[in-house]
Amino acid sequence: MSLLKIRNLSVTFTTSSGPFRAVDKVDVDVRPGEILAIVGESGSGKSVSMLATMGLLPWTATVTADEMSFDGRDLRAMSGKARRRLIGNDLAMIFQEPMSSLNPCFTVGFQIREALRKHTSLDAKARHARCIELFEMVGIPAPERRLKAFPHQLSGGMNQRVMIAMAIACRPRLLIADEPTTALDVTIQAQILDLLTGLQAETGMGLILITHDMGVVAETAERVAVQYAGQKVEDQPVDALFDTPHHPYTAALLAALPERATERHLPTIPGVVPGQHDRPAGCLFSPRCKFADDTCRTIEPPVQPPELGLALCHYPLHAPQEAKA
Repeated sequence: MSLLKIRNLSVTFTTSSGPFRAVDKVDVDVRPGEILAIVGESGSGKSVSMLATMGLLPWTATVTADEMSFDGRDLRAMSGKARRRLIGNDLAMIFQEPMSSLNPCFTVGFQIREALRKHTSLDAKARHARCIELFEMVGIPAPERRLKAFPHQLSGGMNQRVMIAMAIACRPRLLIADEPTTALDVTIQAQILDLLTGLQAETGMGLILITHDMGVVAETAERVAVQYAGQKVEDQPVDALFDTPHHPYTAALLAALPERATERHLPTIPGVVPGQHDRPAGCLFSPRCKFADDTCRTIEPPVQPPELGLALCHYPLHAPQEAKA
């Protein structure tokens, strides 16, 4: 049974120049204890789809879905009070920018204790002890002293660890990590990823890792969902995706990895992601795809069967000849 199940999720923002669909008919499935990576270029709707799940989008966003459930509970029908009991407790998120997510007016210890006060029955002494335990879990030295620090007094890596500690404070069943290593140096990135995967293995929680770094995906994920221009274009186990990508966009992403380069210059994907006013009538990737024909440019592509990676494509790569016919 899926821990998180989303069907046909769409998010449309109201802008001064008209409506803009940032997420378009996306499906998401995460099983208990699974690590799912969601990858794609900036602007592909990765973060927006998860913020919609958390109920954290602004009033300018219109969210629709045929199904949006967590552990069998319908998120669409939940009252605000019920959702607040769930978010931060069973379902938690690590945001992309810790300095803009932490409140600069309060110490980091106060902010974690507040989460514990809202979602647990621990008394003040027990909440303090839990904060020290959490800081030790995420590798923050001298936890007693650091609990009294304000966000600006800590480094970016330390603030990211504080965000992780806050997210796991109530032992969530599903943790969403949105670009958790952005703006961190390489050594700190490796430490944060090891920390997340170690916590996932230790607690058995589900983990959604939002990233654009395919190297991170290869090292940590079990399954990969690829998004492009708001649509999910492929979904495969990580080994199968790296070995036999079925969507041309996925193949182009993998070909651009430095370790896969066979020539002096890295291959690139020509063109840009379509925006609000230049979305093609057919496949959204068709203006940049070397395999595209008139069918691709004029007719919306079908979703291929699981054995072809659920690729959103008229002509999936590495397909049997009979499937192409």
